Amino acid sequence: MRLLIASAITVLTAGSATAAPLSTVASVDVQIGPELHKKAVEDLGEKDVQRLAAELRRDVQRELERTGVLAGGRMELVLTDAKPNRPTMRQLGKKPGLSYESFGIGGATVDGQAISVEGEVTPIHFQWYESDIREAWRKPTWADANYAFDRFAYRYGRGETYAAR
Repeated sequence: MRLLIASAITVLTAGSATAAPLSTVASVDVQIGPELHKKAVEDLGEKDVQRLAAELRRDVQRELERTGVLAGGRMELVLTDAKPNRPTMRQLGKKPGLSYESFGIGGATVDGQAISVEGEVTPIHFQWYESDIREAWRKPTWADANYAFDRFAYRYGRGETYAAR
């Protein structure tokens, strides 16, 4: 009887050791949409937009690691729009009369899809733009866009954001 139990345990542990462990972290891929890329080349500056895409990826990755949502799956995001609160360095260089003291409301739009381990695809659409200019005078260049990323990551990590219908 002991031999039977010992051999059963050996078989079970050997089987689990050879099976690939399920990743607890989802992979996040962020692309820049074609319209935003064009806007970056012509006006905003490519470095700024690349930094925004990296920031979006970091925020979402951090929140998915923290909450365990989409474990083993992947998220393919497209940064489709971003508006700065202040002029970017590229804009300041192109327009001599423009001042960094200029300000406005900003925000961002994120689209894409989440793909679970089972292959289930969930469309994603999230946008947030500030609606009140009264606080914009004290914000740095990409404050509202970064806030939109944080808000998206937080809400997605808690299952509150999927596709806007």
